[in-house]
Amino acid sequence: MSSAVKATETEQKELYDMARTIPFDDRMNHEAEIRDLKLPLIQNYLYEIKSDLLKESETMNFMDLCKSMRIVDGTPEYMKPLNVGLMFFNDEPQNFFPYSQIEVVGLRNGLEGDDMTEQIFKGPIDSMIKSALTYIKNAVIAEKILKIDGQAEAVRFFNYPYQAIEEALVNAVYHRGYDIREPVEVRIMEDRIHIVSYPGPDRSISEKSIEDKNMIARKYRNRRIGEFLKELKLTEGRNTGVPKIKRALKNNGSKEPEFEINETRDYFIYA
Repeated sequence: MSSAVKATETEQKELYDMARTIPFDDRMNHEAEIRDLKLPLIQNYLYEIKSDLLKESETMNFMDLCKSMRIVDGTPEYMKPLNVGLMFFNDEPQNFFPYSQIEVVGLRNGLEGDDMTEQIFKGPIDSMIKSALTYIKNAVIAEKILKIDGQAEAVRFFNYPYQAIEEALVNAVYHRGYDIREPVEVRIMEDRIHIVSYPGPDRSISEKSIEDKNMIARKYRNRRIGEFLKELKLTEGRNTGVPKIKRALKNNGSKEPEFEINETRDYFIYA
């Protein structure tokens, strides 16, 4: 009626996605084969989460192992890996999901400067996250110790609290769209850090929730990815990410985080 508006391309795409009852990470990948799932990566994951399935995996039929982990689907005549299985248990998931990588870009002179460094991290999701975080922790995070007159204990703080970066980066990788050919980008500038992912927040997150910096989602874009990350203790998956970021920044004496999206929610920036 009078309040009707024409849907944008992004909104139409999201409506089509909502019509598909199976989320992208839980869909069958018709371009892949069961052999693309690698047993050593699966066993390493089972070891990391201390699963009883690890010992069984040494003698279990590989197809049965994959079924028990719900990383394959189909009929006996046509069994295929699920996207989430390829994201975690293939050495080069970017072959199936182009630009599923983290790019850490150093911009010492800001976005318009010409002094730039770049590190690109690829591989299984958990390995990619850990490698990028290790690099940031060693090459970016710096501690400063400030002695105060009349006080025995010195004040310690960081240029940016690692816990906040860790939570924001894991959230960006968790909630990004793996059908979009754009990387997660960490832009490190002299006075701030931006973490950029595509697309923006899910439509289930209200505008008020974003404005209040609560980011409470009623549904998750990549629930299966979240399940694996939770098992690895890389996320809690209960809308706790933003509160943890805010708390880490506050404890460090840093200002509150800022979130930037456009009207069509094409991207999301943690700043």
